[in-house]
Amino acid sequence: MFHYTVSTTKSLDEAIAALGGALKERSFGVLWELDMASKLHEKGVDYNGSFRVLEVCNPKVAKEVLEHNDLAGYFLPCKIVVYTDKNGSNQIGLTNPTALMSLVGDEKLSAIATDIEKTLKEAIDAAR
Repeated sequence: MFHYTVSTTKSLDEAIAALGGALKERSFGVLWELDMASKLHEKGVDYNGSFRVLEVCNPKVAKEVLEHNDLAGYFLPCKIVVYTDKNGSNQIGLTNPTALMSLVGDEKLSAIATDIEKTLKEAIDAAR
């Protein structure tokens, strides 16, 4: 499976706030947040969905990964999405770091990705 997604009864803003706190408790931070609908509207494209992309990072781990293998930079920072699906249910999810890092074919990166994935899934579960 290339992703991990859970449903939440929280609003998107509540889920993002809870996620920010859960990430901080795990030494991750939100570097940037993209509101896809607002950005598309800004570019003249009509989109009525609710879809947010959060770029998240643990700076110490990012440094370790980049110093080990530059190719890992293609997958940094990690992205977590918070959105309303077509059925009206709010979702929180991420692309599994293990799926991305497996493309590099580096055992050390795979081990680090496993730890990161576990931590990010814990943060998502805590935020739901």
